[in-house]
Amino acid sequence: MQFRDLKKQYQILKDDINKEVMRVMNDANFIMGKQVKDLEKELAEYVGVKHCLTCGNGTDALQLAAMALDIREGDAVFVPDFTFFASGEIVSLMGATPIFVDVDEATFNMSPESLEDVIKDVKASGKYNLKAIIAVDLFGLPANYPKIKEIAKKYDMYLIEDGAQGFGGEINGEKACSFGDISTTSFFPAKPLGCYGDGGAVFTNNDEWARLIDSYRVHGKGDNKYDNVRIGLNSRLDTIQAAVLSIKLKAFKEYEIKAVNDIANKYTNALSHIISTPHIPTGFMSSWAQYTLKLSSKKDRDNMQEALKAAGIPSMIYYPKPMHKQEAFEISTHYESCPVTDKLCDTVLSLPMYPYMEEKDIDAVVATIKSIL
Repeated sequence: MQFRDLKKQYQILKDDINKEVMRVMNDANFIMGKQVKDLEKELAEYVGVKHCLTCGNGTDALQLAAMALDIREGDAVFVPDFTFFASGEIVSLMGATPIFVDVDEATFNMSPESLEDVIKDVKASGKYNLKAIIAVDLFGLPANYPKIKEIAKKYDMYLIEDGAQGFGGEINGEKACSFGDISTTSFFPAKPLGCYGDGGAVFTNNDEWARLIDSYRVHGKGDNKYDNVRIGLNSRLDTIQAAVLSIKLKAFKEYEIKAVNDIANKYTNALSHIISTPHIPTGFMSSWAQYTLKLSSKKDRDNMQEALKAAGIPSMIYYPKPMHKQEAFEISTHYESCPVTDKLCDTVLSLPMYPYMEEKDIDAVVATIKSIL
């Protein structure tokens, strides 16, 4: 059994993907070819925003967003403590200070209550300029943007949506990557929508930011790539990846999102009475980057992972260490207590989840967990 079976997806989409990749090979338009612009238009329309600008990877997408917002030394940027390293990494990379915020135990996403408490403390200290909030759509579920947007507006801060795991998720019919002033996603192969290498994208309705990001991603170009008007990056989505994504996006929209939600419902219906399963608030939809259980203790979690492994069932721990305990942040961060994150890092366990998962594999996971418990 695979944790996320990308080979099975390729076998199903193989003919269409191969055809589009060969078109790129025959045209030899490997960098910023027509397929890139076509994909950006389609992604923007799907998300429901004015601009989509693709780039080299999801981390670059976050950095490009931070560059467009002019995040710099002396700025405070609020980041959930329970997330992947890149969400806080780019803050330090820009010379600013990541301020880690606790998460909601039910949804795993940034807690609006913790966020506002920490903002008040940081503001009272007078040490930093309140600049931005990076809210992460963890495991496929959009963060609580109705409340987080209110807080961002109240304290006059930018809101960046890190939708690396959330692409395809929704709140009341509105798509993930449309909720931030600037939003980003990743096309890492194992993400809800993934390419066959690295890739990312930035989304915004702001014309000026879109213009800046388009410049920054190609060495700070002006009228052309040899007219350099600012210091930028080399961060372009190559045309082969755009060709792959164009086929995968079609499948994603037509049936993959429904498929992962059907699988999640099967897991939840079978397990929710015996173990803590993911909570999806009313009006929200997840794209299920991960399906994550909570155990009662680290010992129970580790024992379950070992028992699943013995039964031939893969599982993963996202994430074993809070952001504030990462060695890289020892100097560059301001840390507030995050007890929920500390607990989650010891108790979460993610199960196999992907759109092409077969009924027999779902049944095997469920039966094994029941026997363990």
